[in-house]
Amino acid sequence: MATRSVKDKEYVLKMAKEANVKFIRLWFTDILGFVKSFAITVEELEGALEEGMGFDGSSIEGFARIDESDMMARPDPNTFCLIPWRQKDEFAVARMFCDIVRPDGSPFEGDPRYILKQNLKRAAKLGLTFYVGPELEFFYFKDNTSTEPLDNGGYFDLTPPDPAADLRRDTVLMLESMGIGVEYSHHEVSPSQHEIDLRYTDALTMADAAMTYRVTVKEVAQKYGVYATFMPKPIFGMNGSGMHVHQSLFKGDKNAFFDAKDKYHLSKIAKNYIAGLLKHSREITSVTSQWVNSYKRLVPGYEAPVYIAWAKRNRSTLVRIPEYKPGKEKATRVEYRSPDPACNPYLAFSVMLAAGLEGIEKNYELMPPMEENVFELTPEERTKRGIKPLPGDLYEAILETEKSSVVRKALGEHAFHTFIENKKIEWDKYRARVTDYELKEYLSIL
Repeated sequence: MATRSVKDKEYVLKMAKEANVKFIRLWFTDILGFVKSFAITVEELEGALEEGMGFDGSSIEGFARIDESDMMARPDPNTFCLIPWRQKDEFAVARMFCDIVRPDGSPFEGDPRYILKQNLKRAAKLGLTFYVGPELEFFYFKDNTSTEPLDNGGYFDLTPPDPAADLRRDTVLMLESMGIGVEYSHHEVSPSQHEIDLRYTDALTMADAAMTYRVTVKEVAQKYGVYATFMPKPIFGMNGSGMHVHQSLFKGDKNAFFDAKDKYHLSKIAKNYIAGLLKHSREITSVTSQWVNSYKRLVPGYEAPVYIAWAKRNRSTLVRIPEYKPGKEKATRVEYRSPDPACNPYLAFSVMLAAGLEGIEKNYELMPPMEENVFELTPEERTKRGIKPLPGDLYEAILETEKSSVVRKALGEHAFHTFIENKKIEWDKYRARVTDYELKEYLSIL
């Protein structure tokens, strides 16, 4: 199982010198999951590693109020790497993810990276390490003003000439040059939709990798004169883009989710964890599917989950357990299928872990698996089996989150209130907007 490599200040300074680095881009993430960045010269690097670099936090979404705006970005040496799309210049350019701290050195509680670290500490107190492997889907379009596809391919299609094959190839090579492991890449179900799967690793490393992945996909697309988007549902009538998150807990080198004697090869910890995910899924959905557009994907008929259930083989359920292969005990895992690739991965991993840990700590009982197609059941049959739906829109999801002690605990008071406030503003803007649908449907008849 891959884990975070340990680097220090001396390693970073040595690598920067050997690679002829002139500029270092310091990256961090706002509450919505957008990468923020500023650059320093290599001459400032040692000081940045020791003390951090100051910036105005009041200008960053979800950060400090204007009366307490001073923040410090402290680079994490473990995240130092060269930026491959900037290596044709005379000087190399590197990037490092930062932890955000106050001027006195104390952690800033609204920093998504800090929030994830706090949730990982909660797991660590139980002797557990959280591993994830997300599958991030995306679309290539000819530009950012339309949804004109590059191809009409489908799932796993090879349709020469495939204009996206080189884009995926270059993206994979760039990710691997940055130390990010890739398992495979392929065409997805919808025209011009693609997927590159990152190799399973610890959650903090993966959250950094997911942020880097999104930037890299867009940079490579721009290099080829096209546009890549992680918008969950850009085309009506087509499958949207998801981020199925495979996850497991380890005790040392042992997979805490595996039990050879169990019918499903799932341990008690795994069953409690799944029960926690299911019980709190409505509460965490505004974080794992955080945009108005996210709920255009979570509708029946497009392979996205709508109902709260679990199964082994059934891909219509919210949670799926990939098939166990003898000798592959470490691969035993839970696949949570509702998140989309436009979420903030630090917060999404945090709330999924928090929900699962709640199930473990409170010994939740797991409901029976659902091996039938949930979409084919009548509403009465779903009610009889205790199968509830996910929230139908962002506002419903926000209301569920607002009353959730699990999410409040996972995000902390600052981020919890800031996130909800931001999402309510988004919803108000959306519901006041007159859409093309309304004009086409009503203008000529009302």
